[in-house]
Amino acid sequence: MDVDDEVRSYVDTHAPLLVERLSEWIRIPSVAGVPERKHNLERSANWLAGELRGAGFPITEIWRGAECPAVYAEWVAAPGSPTVLIYSHHDVRAVKEENWDQTSPFDPVRRDGRLYGRGTSDAKGQVLAHVWGIRSHLHATGRSAPAVNLKMIIEGEEEAGSPGLADLLRANRSRLDADVVIFSDTLLWRANHPALCTSIRGMLGARLEVYGPFTDIHSGAVSGTAPNPAFELSNLLAQLHDQKGRITLPGFYNDVEEISPRRRAELAALPFDPQDWLDRSHTRSIGGEEGFTVLERIWERPAMEVIAMAAGDPIGVARAAVPSMASADLSIRTVSGQKAHAVADQLRQWIAETISDRFGYELSLETETAQEPYRTPDGAFVDALAAAMAKGFGVREVGRMGNAGGGPASLISSALDVPVVFFGTGLVEDNWHDSDESVSIDILKSGAATLAFLWDELGRRG
Repeated sequence: MDVDDEVRSYVDTHAPLLVERLSEWIRIPSVAGVPERKHNLERSANWLAGELRGAGFPITEIWRGAECPAVYAEWVAAPGSPTVLIYSHHDVRAVKEENWDQTSPFDPVRRDGRLYGRGTSDAKGQVLAHVWGIRSHLHATGRSAPAVNLKMIIEGEEEAGSPGLADLLRANRSRLDADVVIFSDTLLWRANHPALCTSIRGMLGARLEVYGPFTDIHSGAVSGTAPNPAFELSNLLAQLHDQKGRITLPGFYNDVEEISPRRRAELAALPFDPQDWLDRSHTRSIGGEEGFTVLERIWERPAMEVIAMAAGDPIGVARAAVPSMASADLSIRTVSGQKAHAVADQLRQWIAETISDRFGYELSLETETAQEPYRTPDGAFVDALAAAMAKGFGVREVGRMGNAGGGPASLISSALDVPVVFFGTGLVEDNWHDSDESVSIDILKSGAATLAFLWDELGRRG
């Protein structure tokens, strides 16, 4: 067999072992932001360090983040070849176990070609696709070391907004020198139509608390006269979008870059069926900003979502009281041209000018952990990845897409002065951050093969 066939044969033969190792890792509940789970992040980091040593990495280290550990590894044994830094994360989102139907979150099960469990797709599966891509590459080529110089940083705080990543990058700047970063915390378009992600939106979190009475007070005593913060909060949220789906903050769109004709064509070339999208995304209907396609809205236009609301007695027996406080958490997705600090100022000013003087309020903005949008520049690395993906997924060519979420791509690129390219093995139907998260085993296999082909491709190109 030639090298390509050897890669595919190795991946197929060893897929059960890949699933077994991923299942073992999933059983470590490395949940971000839950103090009683913090020790599991240490266990998760040590597990991954051992797995990387087993794959051949001569150097593996545990680096201390703001609160949770990151794993660093390097295999630099290819003089004259490119150096690639792989970024991903090993922490996972919190779970509501009572909402899981297929299995318990940290008791992985294989069913109908998928592996269920928290972190299978976001992002432990993506990390192990890299590990098995390296194994496949070495087996198929007979090399004792990869054809490129590889470094990895797998952080443990991504789901908490990467609060310690900037300091880690700064403190270890010389160790992290690379020619390109492969950012593996992203999605593909469809299982049968892979696309290369070339952009990611930014993200700014906000929390608005509106205050009415000085204490929760019996509605029979004050109903009709007391300032009810639930109504005022609802009024504010309702005003954040106009009838055309546009965000109403003055100046919000001033810095938003126009979608280029080339980008419109790339997105229009992806197969899109509204019902297929509703089925895969588990959404009831399609809305958003008028004048743009669905794919343009989620990848190239900004958005603002309410992700949590609370007032009164949301749990337990109602006390028939006017609540003293109502709160909402917002997630603002920014796009090319926008800056988080400018959007934060726009929201501050709008709330101050719009809220009734009958209420008090507090607006908290997560500017310290805000993530800026990022767009991958054209170049040889993108071309090499596109060629490797076509071989890895068995298609003639791959499309181009974006990522509707956020991530520290802009931070990494600016800190290391290096371009970032995206490659992940997730799909929208994998239920990231939701119940019954899962990953397609076939997609993991295609992803591992893609990465094996990529190292060979980059090694040949030099």
